[in-house]
Order: sequence, then structure tokens, then C-alpha cells
Amino acid sequence: MTGFDLVVRSRRTITPEGERAAAVAVRDEKIVALYDYTAPLDAAEDIDLRDLALLPGLVDTHVHVNEPGRTHWEGFDSATRAAAAGGVTTILDMPLNSLPPTVNVAAFETKLRAAEGQCHVDVGFWGGAVPGNVKDLAPLRERGVFGFKCFMSPSGVEEFPPLGPAELRLALKEVAGFRGVMVVHAEDPALLAEPGGPTYREFLDSRPGESERSAVAEVVRLAEETGARVHILHVSSASCLEVLEAARARGVAVTAETCPHYLTLTAERVPQGATAFKCCPPIRGAANRDLLWDGLAAGVLSCVVSDHSPSTADLKVPDFATAWGGIASLQLGLPAVWTEAARRGHGLGDVVRWMSTNPAAFANISGKGAIKPGNDADLVAFDPAADNPVDASLLHHKNPVTPYHGRTLKGTVLTTWLRGRPVDGVPHGRFLLGEQ
Repeated sequence: MTGFDLVVRSRRTITPEGERAAAVAVRDEKIVALYDYTAPLDAAEDIDLRDLALLPGLVDTHVHVNEPGRTHWEGFDSATRAAAAGGVTTILDMPLNSLPPTVNVAAFETKLRAAEGQCHVDVGFWGGAVPGNVKDLAPLRERGVFGFKCFMSPSGVEEFPPLGPAELRLALKEVAGFRGVMVVHAEDPALLAEPGGPTYREFLDSRPGESERSAVAEVVRLAEETGARVHILHVSSASCLEVLEAARARGVAVTAETCPHYLTLTAERVPQGATAFKCCPPIRGAANRDLLWDGLAAGVLSCVVSDHSPSTADLKVPDFATAWGGIASLQLGLPAVWTEAARRGHGLGDVVRWMSTNPAAFANISGKGAIKPGNDADLVAFDPAADNPVDASLLHHKNPVTPYHGRTLKGTVLTTWLRGRPVDGVPHGRFLLGEQ
């Protein structure tokens, strides 16, 4: 009980066993033990949060950093500062929107060089599966990506084209061969259309929920056929839940996520021309949102991650047919989800499971996702009762465009520790590599 680098005490420590009063002892960047809240401990620094909550650092497995190539949209310095400010201590970067996209080892090395020395939190990477790169998947996995992302419909950038059904089957068969995971943007292109005009209703009508359901059913079918492990990205339509639940009951290796904006925002309340709300798949109606919460509570949806997909403000023109689709929320996910979760009777333990423990587990990120001995000392001091008025100009995102601007959320991050050290403006994040 002596010689700790750091002790953090809280009467509301969120552990895998539940919320409890505890003193979390840290040595050499790791959590070494949990003691009684009042235990006398010898530490270089002893911090008592009293009734403030102590959470594990969040794990966001769906972040578009965009560097190199589109660094004016977002970069590793700004994205990881925003992450830390929002209580996120681990992110996985998506393979597209950067140039070159991470579809081979050479491109991955380019991305690593771009990120070097800039990361304020720990960062891992997805590889990309695109037409013609099946031979690159195993080398990317050996180099350390956590898995592979593909699209079934156009991605929005020409350099990352979608996989057709035959190409998707081939990629899944390859990934199954080395026990990897494929994460899928699931919208059926045959059921998508160009918006009929500039309004949100016309945009929403162009991407119906059935396009998601149809694509998810196809992914499930191919996963059963090939034996691949798959993960459905950013589920926005509750029509997918029945397909996912039935697949899980049959033993298909499929998991799924949703995002803060689908759980907190609704189509009925999107202001005219407010393209900060545009994303693909789209934000749907309030009744659909309620069903997503039911799916989350039931475990059909296991993760809540940001799909942080920023752009420069000039691309968010007030026309839903032509504006860039993507929501920047990396810094705001925790208070946004907590605001709605608390209103619906969920506790902080639920939010931690959805936003930390389960994302770490699905992506197989070791040492993250829970306050328990042996894990990295990634910790967050969180005031769940504090009002959090959102001013876009104060966000760390490189381009402060957000649909949450002007809203008052509930809950504020006070301190974020990465491996026992406060995130203080000096980058000390590390690259994380997937296990082979």
C-alpha cells in the first residue's frame, strides 16, 4: 500500500462490478489496485474527487481524423485534444478521408509518420477494404491495423470506392482466414436516391431505413457463408434491430454500434438549412430514436461511438442535397449521451459499458475500457450534474461546426488522465497496434 504514483478517490467510481466508493491506485502507468475510499495510501499525488464520478477513459472506435491529405478538415493534434476534452482516451482512426486512404501498408506508414508526436490520447487504426486490395489485407493486419472498413454504397470520396456483393464476399473470406474483423457501412445502394431538393425531408427520404435493413441482412448472410466476424457501423434505423437480433440468436459473429446523434437528435427538430445535422445514414424520427434506445438497453446494439466526421465550414452549405455529410462530436459524445441516458433512467455504468468497455472489447483493444487492476490508468473525472452549454467556438475540433451548438447538455469532463498522467496540452499519446 505504499509507493504509488497516483491515487484518485471517488465515492462514485464506475467499475466492472458497479458503482462504488473507491481509491484507485496507479503505478507505472497501470491501475494496480482498488482500495476502500478512505484507505490510507502513500502516493506521490492523492486526489479526492468526493462525489464527482470517476470513469474509465472512453474508447471511440469510429473517428475520421483525415490527416494527411485533408488536414484542413481535421488533424491528429486537434482531434486528440478534442477527444481528451470529452473524456476519450483511445480512438481508432478510420482509413478514409485522409490521402492516401489506408488501403495498403505504404499508406499506413504514411499515416503513422503524419501522426507522430501529435497525439494527446492513444490512437489505433483501421485498414480499408476496397475493390482490388484483397492481397493487401493480411499485410495490413500483420502491420497492426485493428481490422478493416468497407462501404456497400458510395463513400463520398472517389479514392475509397464501395465493395459490390462479390467483392465483399471475397474480402470477408480473406478476413475470416486470419480471424480479423470487417466493419461495414451498410446501406443498400439500390435503395438510395439523389435528394429531390434542398430540404432535410427530401434528404431523409432519399436514404430510407429499408436501405440499412437490406444491407445489414446481406452482411449477415455473407458472414454466415464465410465465417467472418463483422461489425455494423452507425446503425440509424431501428428496422435493423430485428435482423441483428435474429443473427445473434443463430450464432452469427455480428456486433453493431450506434452514435450519439442518433440517440439524442431527431428529424422533426432539424432546423431549415442546418446542414450541421447532415450525416449518412441520416438522423431519423423520434419514434425510431426510442427504438434505438430499446435496442441499446437489450444489447442488440453494444457500442456508442462518435463517427466524428468533420469538414470545413464552407462544405456545410445550407442545402441538404449538396452539403458534406458528417457530424463532428468527438468532444461532446459523453455529455450528449449522458443527458439522454439519465432522462431515460440509465446510469453512468450503462454509459461506460456502451462508450468504453464494449468498444474496447469488440475491437480487441487490450488494457482499455474499465477501471480494474492491470489496465492502463486511463481515467476521467466527470461531474454528471453540471450544466454544459455548448458553444461551438470553444471546441477543440479544427472546424467548430456542430448540431449541438446552443444546446445545454448535462455533465462536464473536469480532468482526463492518460496512463496516469493528466492530458495537459503536451502530446503523450501512443500508437496502438492490433494483436496478431
